[in-house]
Amino acid sequence: MSQIGAHVSAAGGVAKAPSNAHAEGLETFQMFSRSPQSFQCPVLTADMVALFLHNVQQYGFKQYYIHAPYLVNIASASNRLRHGSITMLRQELDRGSRLMVRGVMFHTGSAASQPSRRAALTTAGKSLNQILQGYQGSCLLLLENAAGSGSVLGCSLNELAQLYRSIKPAYRKYVGFCIDTQHAFGSGYDLRTKANVNQFVRQIDQQLGLKKLIVIQANDSKVSFDSKKDRHEHIGQGYIGAAAFGYMLQHPKLKHLDYILETPLAGRSEDIAILKKLR
Repeated sequence: MSQIGAHVSAAGGVAKAPSNAHAEGLETFQMFSRSPQSFQCPVLTADMVALFLHNVQQYGFKQYYIHAPYLVNIASASNRLRHGSITMLRQELDRGSRLMVRGVMFHTGSAASQPSRRAALTTAGKSLNQILQGYQGSCLLLLENAAGSGSVLGCSLNELAQLYRSIKPAYRKYVGFCIDTQHAFGSGYDLRTKANVNQFVRQIDQQLGLKKLIVIQANDSKVSFDSKKDRHEHIGQGYIGAAAFGYMLQHPKLKHLDYILETPLAGRSEDIAILKKLR
């Protein structure tokens, strides 16, 4: 059965995240392991790890996730930004493995600095292999779909598939996918009917492989269909509508997945209640 969760604060240390998730009545959670707007990597001490693992066990969490910082751009033509992103993601995988995290989801980045989208995808593919070179941890690297604005990569399932195929076969066991419903809707995947959700699931299976789909970020949309904009809204208050989430939660091939809300904390208790009811 699906587990319902949300992005929670880890302010004051990662060990705070499980207690914050428990206070919200969550069954799983997503967090930042460091500042989302910095390349600095604070030390994760053995005591911090031990306290975090104690708390997840105390509150009964089996699976949980890290969202990588927003600064990541593994497709950048800037060596400094690209190599900083590669280092950051490898650090997050290593931190995630120590914290027994299921996966680290991240935004691929932008093609803006490259001569073409094709060149950006090639660069991103090389970066993915560098991130995973020699990696033997337990935490998965999760490619997340984007909403489609400007030169942002990974807006389509096809581009996510291209990125995955660029990874050396030996490394692919460490890689999965995270699908954000608002990003999908914004980039042209209509989820408002059961038939459309069924079609989307078939597309995921054909292009990515459903066994590689690890988690769904459940967000309604403040903006209309195919807007190419990233704007999250509370469940049932946006252009996607609550019914779509019921189609996903009850779909036989999606009902085992974790569903993570990224809606504002104010009013999120209603989102959690809606998803649990739809489930």
